[in-house]
This record gives sequence, structure tokens and C-alpha cells, in this order.
Amino acid sequence: MGLESPFHEEVGYWLWDAAAKQVLRCFIVPRGIAVNAGGTAEANTKSFTMTAEAGSETYGVLSNRYLDTHVKTVRYELAVTIHSEDRFSYAEDTQQQIYGQETTFHHTDNNTLIRCK
Repeated sequence: MGLESPFHEEVGYWLWDAAAKQVLRCFIVPRGIAVNAGGTAEANTKSFTMTAEAGSETYGVLSNRYLDTHVKTVRYELAVTIHSEDRFSYAEDTQQQIYGQETTFHHTDNNTLIRCK
């Protein structure tokens, strides 16, 4: 697989509720997971965290029936640091309970993104 072929795709939105000081990331992973993660942040905050938990009615994680039984996503955490107008970094931890395993699996990712002009 070349770099031109994504191995993972997410479709979603970043939202800001200024009145409630809430930052949200809502997305769907095509294999059957929907995430609505959120956290509190001031308008001028340079770093913030968003979380989602399975079973939450506000910031939660939903899975299809197969994944809920075999590889259930139980928690999602995203920490964001804004370095400048054109650069930010993130650290992500998707926690999954895999059928037959006692420990939680941590699928982690981190990167720095730079706006291309």
C-alpha cells in the first residue's frame, strides 16, 4: 500500500460552542463506529482535551453489534496543542476491549499537522 492510499478514513466535524465553552469532535469510522467527543476550552486556549465514553448520553461512542461484541471501543481521548495559526499537534488514545482479553487495548496515534499554503 502506497502513501497515496489511506488505510483509515474518518468523516466528521470539529465544533465550537462559545457560550458553553465546549469544543467537540464528531466523526464516523466507516467500519461502524460513531464518536462524539468533547471537552471544555476557553476561546484562547492553546491546548485542550476531548473525551468520549461508551454508554455516555453526551460525549459517547457507539458501535455496530459485531464490534460491540468483539472489539468494543470503550473510551476515546484526544489531546490537542495549537502551536500557531498554521500548526497543531495531537495525541489520540482509542481504548478497546477485545473479546477474550482481560486488558484494554490502547490504539494510539500522534502527529503534528501543518497547513499547506
